[in-house]
Amino acid sequence: MARYTDASCRLCRREGDKLFLKGQRCYTQKCALVRRSFAPGQHGQGRKKVSEYGVQLREKQKTKRFYGLLEKQFHSTFERAENIKGKTGENLLALLELRMDNIVYRMGFAASRAEARQLVTHGHFTVNGKKMDIPSITMKAGDVVVVRESSRKSPKFTDLTNVRPIPAWLSFNAETLTGTLVQLPTREDVDIQVKETLIVELYSK
Repeated sequence: MARYTDASCRLCRREGDKLFLKGQRCYTQKCALVRRSFAPGQHGQGRKKVSEYGVQLREKQKTKRFYGLLEKQFHSTFERAENIKGKTGENLLALLELRMDNIVYRMGFAASRAEARQLVTHGHFTVNGKKMDIPSITMKAGDVVVVRESSRKSPKFTDLTNVRPIPAWLSFNAETLTGTLVQLPTREDVDIQVKETLIVELYSK
């Protein structure tokens, strides 16, 4: 399976926004964007005139990197969003939020989406009582995520320290290590600062 293996902090600096790719580090002064708030590379501090296409591309890249997807995965998600009734941009963000790796991250089981993806792949969770190890699966309202009994003694789950608030569309019980997707997320529930209409315009060319 293809995956990004370069330095994660370079992505935040390139997009000029925190993508929260390094877990707790992103909330401290050690964050690369705090220390060096300019794009990486030899010409990172130079002024550049950005075209209309460039603006659209940056919005797409920022969103794709925020959720930890590669181009093929992101584009296929966009195509699914186009076939759903409603606004394509909002549908896209909802589908990204409903990925299981994102749900696990939002519930506080993992410090980053990359870590959440690894935990899901290693089979630490069940969904509605069935073992699930596919990070990209789209979850539905009412789905219940539970840490498997065999994984509960792992230090990863015995000492959960979540600095992020749980979204209103999710519920989480730290004692039973259970999370529930209460309702589908709306555009107001998505905290990423992105203009999704620019992504639609980019893919519509």
